[in-house]
Amino acid sequence: MQNHCAVPNCTSGKSDPQPLFRFPHDPERSKKWVEKCQKQDLIDKSPGQLYRYYRLCGKHFETSLNAQSTVLKDDAIPTIFDVPSQPQNGPVKRKIKPSEADTDQTHVQTLTEEEEYKEYLKSLFEVLVLLGEQSIPPTGPGDDKQDGLGSSNFQALLEYRLTCGDEVLKKRHDVNKECCSPALLNQLIEVSEKCIRSKLVEEVQQNGYFSLLTDDLVKILGEWYLPVFLRYVDQSNCPRERFLGFLSFEGDGDALAETLLSEITEKWGLDMEQCRAQAHSCTGTHFGKIKTVAAKLTERFPMAVLTQRSTRTLNLSLANGMALSGVQLVLSTFKKIESFFSQSPLLVSELEHAISIFYPDKEEKAKELKEICGASWTRRNDAFEVTVEILEALLLCVDSVHDNEDMRWNDQITHNALEISKALADFEFVMALIVLKNTLTLTHAFGKNVQGQTADAHFATTSLKAVLHTLKEVSDNIDVYHEFWTDEAVNLATAMEIPVKVPRSFLRKHQLESGAMRPDSHYKEHLSVPVVEHIIREMTEIFCEDHLKVLRCLSLVPTLIEQNKSTKPEEESVQVFKNDIPNAGTLSAELHCWWVKWSKKGKGETFPSTLNETLQLSDVKFFPNMLAVLRLIGILPTLALEDGCDVAYKRFQLYMENTPDKFKSKSLALLNMNYDVGLDLDLMVEVYMKTQSTAVTDNSCISLCVPIPGT
Repeated sequence: MQNHCAVPNCTSGKSDPQPLFRFPHDPERSKKWVEKCQKQDLIDKSPGQLYRYYRLCGKHFETSLNAQSTVLKDDAIPTIFDVPSQPQNGPVKRKIKPSEADTDQTHVQTLTEEEEYKEYLKSLFEVLVLLGEQSIPPTGPGDDKQDGLGSSNFQALLEYRLTCGDEVLKKRHDVNKECCSPALLNQLIEVSEKCIRSKLVEEVQQNGYFSLLTDDLVKILGEWYLPVFLRYVDQSNCPRERFLGFLSFEGDGDALAETLLSEITEKWGLDMEQCRAQAHSCTGTHFGKIKTVAAKLTERFPMAVLTQRSTRTLNLSLANGMALSGVQLVLSTFKKIESFFSQSPLLVSELEHAISIFYPDKEEKAKELKEICGASWTRRNDAFEVTVEILEALLLCVDSVHDNEDMRWNDQITHNALEISKALADFEFVMALIVLKNTLTLTHAFGKNVQGQTADAHFATTSLKAVLHTLKEVSDNIDVYHEFWTDEAVNLATAMEIPVKVPRSFLRKHQLESGAMRPDSHYKEHLSVPVVEHIIREMTEIFCEDHLKVLRCLSLVPTLIEQNKSTKPEEESVQVFKNDIPNAGTLSAELHCWWVKWSKKGKGETFPSTLNETLQLSDVKFFPNMLAVLRLIGILPTLALEDGCDVAYKRFQLYMENTPDKFKSKSLALLNMNYDVGLDLDLMVEVYMKTQSTAVTDNSCISLCVPIPGT
C-alpha cells in the first residue's frame, strides 16, 4: 500500500498530516474515485488493486462525508481538488472486466499465473518500501543466523498481511515457506535502489545543469563508501539537493578515480557533461584520494569547476584537508568534545561553571563564551579561536568530571572525560591549535562572508586578493610568525602545566632520543610551514577565477543592482555562462535591460534581496538568458541552501547518526533519504522480473525461492 495520497501534486504529507482512505471495493464507486482524481496510471487498475495499493487523503472529501476521523460514509465520493474534477474531454472511461468483483479474493481467482506472481512481488516491495521509508531495518531484530529471516521485521510484516487476508501472498507462502530468504530480500533491495536512483537521475537531468557533491567517507558493514549528492534547480526555480547514493571507495590513485567515474556515468547513468561544479568534504587521512578524484573529474569534464561546499564552514574545511598529525589530533578531539557534551545538559553546566572560574572579572566575556559553548562551537568558523579562549576551563571541566568526587557521572562519561583530558594536555594539541587559530583567522571573515547572505557573498569576491596577499606575507616571513606562535603556545602550556616537547610518536618513528630535536624546530617544519602552504594552495584552487566569476554574478540580484546602480553590469563575469544560455547573441542587450529595470526603486518599493527570491520573480521568464544564468548560480555548492531545500543532507546525517552500525545499508539508506520521490511499485516489479529473466538466460542467477512464471 502507498502511505501517501494518489492525487497528483497533492501537498498532504508529514508537514500536513491527513487521514488516508482506501479506494472502495465496489467497481462503480472505485471508477468514480478514479475519474475524480484524474491520475492516468490508475485507469487500468482493477478495483482490487486500487483497494490494496492506493489511498486518497481526507482533504479531498467534504467534512460531512466523514463518519469518523478515519472512516468515510459508505457512499463517499471525493470532490475537493485543486484541478477540475472532470477532464476536459469528458469523464475518464475505463473498462471493468466482467470477472472483477467486490472482493480481493474473487479478483485473485481470475488472475493468470504471471499476474499473480506480479501481485505477490508487489506485496514484497510494498513491505520493503514501508520499512525503508521509516528507517526500520528489514533484518532486525533477529540476528539472521539461519537460512531464513526468522523473526525479522520483514517477515513480521508479511505475516501481518497474511492474517489480514492477502490471498496472493498466502498462496505463495503456503507453496514455499522460504519466501523470505535473505537472497530474495537482497535482490528486492537491489532493485529498489536501482529504481530510486534511476528516477532521481531522470529528475535532476530533466532540470538541466547540476553540481556533484561528496561528503566524508562513511563505514557501512566494514567497507568504506563515498556519499554522493547532486544539487540542481527544480521546475519551480528552487535550488535543492538530492542524495544519489554511496560509491565503494576501495583502491588508490587514478584507478580509484576511474572506477568511481565509471560507476557514476555508466552504472548510474548520470550525464556528467551537464555537471557545472563539484565540491568535496573530506578528512586529512583520505584527502589525497579525494583530490585525485576531483582532478580526474576536472580533466574529463572541464566545466565542473571545483568549489567550496556550504555544509561545512570554510575554516574547518581547510583544516580537514590537512593530513598533519597535530591538526588531525585537534579535529578528532573536537569530535570527542561535541559527542561528550551532547550527552547531558549537566555537562554543559559543568563547563559553564568552569568558564566562570577563569573569567571572574569579565562577566560579559564569560556570558558570551557560555552562549557559544551551549551550541556546537566545534563546528563554527571561529572554532579554533573559541577553543583557545576556553581551553583552560575545558581542561578543568573534564578533569573534574573524571575525578567524579561526588559520584554524579557514570563510568562511560568519566572514561570519555579522561580521553579528552589526555588530548588537551598534550603539547602537540596546544601547538597545533595555536597555529590553526592564527593562520585561519586570516580567512575567517572571507569564509563567513562567502557562506553568508547574498550581498556578503558578492562582497567576498573583492576581498580574496587581500586574503591571499596576507597569507603570502606570512609564508615569506614564517620564521618570525612561527616564533610568535611558539611563544603563545608555550605560555598557554605553562599555565596549564603541560610539558613542552616533541611528540613521542615522532621520536619513536625516527628512532630519536628525547631532547635530540628542539620543539620549536620540529613544529616549524612539521606544522607551521605545511599549514600555511596548504591554506594558500587550497584557497587558490577552490576559489579559482571561474568560481569567482559565478559569485560575482550575484550582482544580478535586484537589491544589489539598486545599491550599485552607478557601476556597470558584471558583463565579463556573466560571459562565463555563454555556452549554457538560450541565446548568447542577445546576452549583452538583455543584461542591460535587466540592469535598467532594477536600477531605480520607487518610494516604498522593495526588491528581492536573495537569489531564491529573484528566481521566484514572475518577470524573470521575460529574460530567458538572465533566468538561465540565475539557475546556474543556484547550483553553486558554495551558496547555502534555504530552509526546506536542504533536507537531503539533514536526512543523511540523521540516518548515519541514528541507525545502528549493524543495520546500516547503502541501498536502504537511499530509500530512506528519498521517501518523497514517488515510488512506482509496478516499475519495481517489472525491473525485478527483467533482471531475473536475464540472469536465468545467462545461466548466472541465484536460485530463487519462487520461480518466475514461464522459466
